[in-house]
Amino acid sequence: MSTLITALAAAAPLASGWSLHTLWMRRRLNSARRDPLTGLRTREGFTRRAEVLLRDPRAVVVLADVDRFKQINDRHGHAAGDTLLKATAARLAHYVGSSGVAGRLGGDEFAAVVIDAHGTVADLLAVLHGVLARSAGGLDAAVQTTVSLGWVRAADFPGEDLSALLRRADEAMYAAKQARAGVRRAGLGHLFATLAGRRAGRRGARAAAGPQVVA
Repeated sequence: MSTLITALAAAAPLASGWSLHTLWMRRRLNSARRDPLTGLRTREGFTRRAEVLLRDPRAVVVLADVDRFKQINDRHGHAAGDTLLKATAARLAHYVGSSGVAGRLGGDEFAAVVIDAHGTVADLLAVLHGVLARSAGGLDAAVQTTVSLGWVRAADFPGEDLSALLRRADEAMYAAKQARAGVRRAGLGHLFATLAGRRAGRRGARAAAGPQVVA
């Protein structure tokens, strides 16, 4: 018995150290999947959770992009741009709630997957668009912008993965931005590429064929 007690006592520090190391590794991993500026999930973290949610046929994929963000950065400075991004992220996360997922894909582009349990997502996104357009606290009144939203129901395109659905939501979002419509839903037709008009940083230009305006 004394030998067993001695062995356990000797092993205790090792077990404790391993537990602390495991906890540290988990925290580092979780931190790596969070955007340091906004606190939202990064693309990797967002993708992991979004792919699980897309198993639900009621899932809706949303893409959001801050309008005229580069001009705001150039005119008012990066601090103003960061404040705007943090406000947008906080409002989007509040809308999505714990049942969905929101992430920052990069720059001023955000994505979300929500479960449309009551079939009211179009109305809710119209409200969200108005919320995202509100002035951010701490910014000069001259810093005004809006956020363009594109969305798509996963059930409308059975068999398509997250990447394909994000592309459709992106096309609808860009069409909303060009038309200053606020929010657009990806239509059921094919999405065709055009040669010009795509926003900076993207190759080519694409416009949604027959998207449905919801706001």
